[in-house]
Amino acid sequence: MKLGRITVESPDGPEVRVVAAEPENGRVVDLKRAYALALQRTGATTDGARHLAHAIFRDLTQGISTGDFFLEAAHHALTAADDASLALADASFVAAIKPPVLRDSLTFNGHIKNFFGNVMKSKPTRAVYERPGFFKGSTATLYGTNETIPYPSITEQLDYELEIGYVIGRAGRNITPENAFEHVFGITIFNDFSLRDVQVLESPIGMGAQHSKDFAYGIGPWIVTMDEIPSIIGLRGQVRVNGEVWSDTKVEDFIWTPEETVSYVSQLDGLQPGDLIGSGTMAFGAGAELRRFLQPGDVLELELERVGVLRSPIAAEKETPTWWPTPQPYPFEEA
Repeated sequence: MKLGRITVESPDGPEVRVVAAEPENGRVVDLKRAYALALQRTGATTDGARHLAHAIFRDLTQGISTGDFFLEAAHHALTAADDASLALADASFVAAIKPPVLRDSLTFNGHIKNFFGNVMKSKPTRAVYERPGFFKGSTATLYGTNETIPYPSITEQLDYELEIGYVIGRAGRNITPENAFEHVFGITIFNDFSLRDVQVLESPIGMGAQHSKDFAYGIGPWIVTMDEIPSIIGLRGQVRVNGEVWSDTKVEDFIWTPEETVSYVSQLDGLQPGDLIGSGTMAFGAGAELRRFLQPGDVLELELERVGVLRSPIAAEKETPTWWPTPQPYPFEEA
């Protein structure tokens, strides 16, 4: 099943709805509405059906936390899909999920070598090969397919990163690689947007990514449940900008496997339903590897086999911060 989130107009303004996407039928199904209709057809009152449907499908993260029951309810809702659907072209998508915690990893050999050579101008640090490192990102700047991405004025190197997003379905702590994917609900396309010139300035601080990452994260177009993904290994990806193919890539050549990545995050920490773990960028899945960057007004498309296309228009005008710090005197200059 393909699950996502869209906005619809309500008497109180825009409301986020959980949907099942059926691109093969050119539609999305409003699961809350469909489930209420399905319940009414089996004898539930209108008020009772709406109450239960709202409890189950009000929020995707909370729904996922109910385990197998959630997908069973979603499949039951689809029995009323014809009376609760919207044309795919008319759906206003937002980020496929708002994760409690967003983490992003570094696992693909090809990207690591290209990134360190082109951006950091150095060999990869040994630590990359000693543990599957990750950073935590903001959940305040999530964008879905077709939502416009801001172009910060503090950069001249706005970059994209084609990644897999592992969406956690079951809570866990200190899990092993052997059972790691028992905790994964599904996968999505994750775009770890990056300001490469700003990243070079922030990295020496030693606190991890800041504005070089947290201005935008793309998630979507929807989440594909694991029963539809026979294997992640070998999935093909493609990057297009303004319709031009910039690169083709493939899920292969890991330093750390998907199972090891998910397991490592859980060590001495907890996984929560709805958490998203980025796979790291696939080889040639970032503009820095090609020495090509996005420009205002560009339209970026990231495609991943068996998932879909995450389309991201880039703002035509740059966004300027209202305040920016003045560098302070450095007290450690040599005499």
